Amino acid sequence: MAISKEEKAVRDALAKLEKDAAASDAAVARMNQPTVTPKVQSEPVATPKTAAQAMADYRAGERGQTVPTSTTSTANILTPEQIAAQLAAAQAASAAANAAELANQQKLAEAERLRRAGQSAYDVLFTEFNQYGLGSLIEPLKNLITSGASSSELTLALRQTEAYKKRFAANAQRVASGLRALSEGEYIALEDGYQTIMRNYGIPSSFYAKDSMGRQEGFEKLIAGDVKVPELEQRIILGKERVLNGPPQTKQAFRQFFPSITDDDILGYVLDPEKGLQDIKRKVTAAEIGGAAIGAGLSTDLTRAEQLAGYGITGDIARQGYSNIASGLERGRQLSGIYQQSPYNQQIAEQEVFNLEGGTEAARERKKLIGLEKSTFGGKTGVTSGALSQNRAGSY
Repeated sequence: MAISKEEKAVRDALAKLEKDAAASDAAVARMNQPTVTPKVQSEPVATPKTAAQAMADYRAGERGQTVPTSTTSTANILTPEQIAAQLAAAQAASAAANAAELANQQKLAEAERLRRAGQSAYDVLFTEFNQYGLGSLIEPLKNLITSGASSSELTLALRQTEAYKKRFAANAQRVASGLRALSEGEYIALEDGYQTIMRNYGIPSSFYAKDSMGRQEGFEKLIAGDVKVPELEQRIILGKERVLNGPPQTKQAFRQFFPSITDDDILGYVLDPEKGLQDIKRKVTAAEIGGAAIGAGLSTDLTRAEQLAGYGITGDIARQGYSNIASGLERGRQLSGIYQQSPYNQQIAEQEVFNLEGGTEAARERKKLIGLEKSTFGGKTGVTSGALSQNRAGSY
């Protein structure tokens, strides 16, 4: 059978190799066959060539070159098809190795990209929090941030740290009360607003002292109670400006009406969000009305002061009204006794002056007393103004 030129070249080259390497083949055969019959000389067995070696021999034979010495015997000659198959396998293995290396490089590159992105995210977050003095809250999360965690994962992790819970403690109380938790920016903005108002009104710094994390414990009840900055200002005005810095008689009446609230407690009382703003207003107005009566040399009790406050009487109206009442009250009492009329007292005078229920009847009594005195003293009377006049100071 005729053989191809290529196959003939391979066979010629291998035959020459076999002849040159007979001794080497015998040694290799002995190594590969440890048990040998002493009386029989075994045929040399060679280790087959690799595809690369066989192909190199094949190409050398084509060019008429001497094929390098080999241990391959004629029994292990590879056909061109086998050579091609082994070469293809080697190429496939090489391609797989290259692909694996490329994948590994891509993985490393992606890891580096994520690391850099994570570092960038950490830097941004740290800068954002550090401007509020809260950089220490972010530092423990650096590994999580640089590992490429999502923003939602970071937020959740941050808010679960003990440091965060302590710094923004009022948020837990807000949620427990059915209010929404404030963002960090909203929370800090409230603190800043509170502090500005308190400084403006000269509130002691103990009310807004900060700890090392910037936490202002004195503000936590206000934030938890959803007290807005304008409401805080109203509370401060009520307690500090209208009571503590108001007329001395107002403070005196406040102590009289609310003995459990000392002067030192007044600020704390009005700043307590558990005390409703409207309730505080009623108390302060009642104290101003009581103080107005004291200032006019008269007196009143909490029930009457709150009743007058309920009719819309303010501290200013009360001061003017009680001044008028005081100017004629004593004479009215005297006349009602002299002429044996219904007693004319402070409550009747208040009804007319402050235009309360019964004010019309009180005015008739006043006019009757004036008429009786005039008829007795030839048209002259000592009750011509004040509580017994027609000029009323309030409305209801």
